[in-house]
Amino acid sequence: MTPAPLSAEVRFEALDSQWLDQLMAVEQQAYSHPWTRGNFEDGLRAGYQCQLLLAGPTLLGYFVAMKGVDEIHLLNITVVPEFQRQGWSRVMLDALVIWSRGQGAQWLWLEVRKSNLRALEVYRAYGFRRVGVRKGYYPAESQQREDAVVMSLRL
Repeated sequence: MTPAPLSAEVRFEALDSQWLDQLMAVEQQAYSHPWTRGNFEDGLRAGYQCQLLLAGPTLLGYFVAMKGVDEIHLLNITVVPEFQRQGWSRVMLDALVIWSRGQGAQWLWLEVRKSNLRALEVYRAYGFRRVGVRKGYYPAESQQREDAVVMSLRL
């Protein structure tokens, strides 16, 4: 685990297409079934909230969220594997909550693989509550499907 460069300013920056190659490399490292480049491009075209977390020029993580009427749906939140377990997911969730409240949202929603115990614990510790399961929501190995745990946070 490499610590993030502490001497560099940590900041959020809107995702643009120049970062997509780097995001694709991170997705490949971080997930068994990563998002595609098209998923990110679609999010940008749709005007989703797509934010990078940077320390100087170093990518620490990113998130993509979709605005609804009175809710925000977190579609992807990823910490670069070498910077995991350093609190960056909480920093991104804090930023997402602040933005969501500014949008007038009452709820923040997400789905997470039921096998992703570390993410489930991060969300629980943050205050998200399990509200349901989506059967067979995610692709899995050998043409199988994996359930998603649906979680929400009252803002």
